[in-house]
Amino acid sequence: MASRACPRSPVPSVKGIDRLTILFDQGVPVPLRKRLSGHTVDTAFERGWSTLDNGVLLVRAESEGYLLLITTDQDLSYQQNPADRQLAIIVLLATSWPRIGQRVEHILTAIDQIEPGQYTEIPI
Repeated sequence: MASRACPRSPVPSVKGIDRLTILFDQGVPVPLRKRLSGHTVDTAFERGWSTLDNGVLLVRAESEGYLLLITTDQDLSYQQNPADRQLAIIVLLATSWPRIGQRVEHILTAIDQIEPGQYTEIPI
């Protein structure tokens, strides 16, 4: 699992939180939600945020209390500075559910280890 750690503001770690509030961005296969049953998962579409650009989406997600954004947008780190955020970001490097479904254990490990402001890419 490739990970790019970014400097973070002094905010509490999400490690040790049993149930995270997670937002799926456009492109993340919804069947992944069932595999993350220990967490609260919403989609940008369900929230009416599917047309928001990345910066607005990140601000909205943070203001609504989401701790983690899962996305397939590989350009996100070039468009936004994750280090300026409390929201952690996991980028799945594919959109194919059959391929992502084979990497669920890696995704769960990344979720368990993620900290606020951290940006992690998961090769699929």
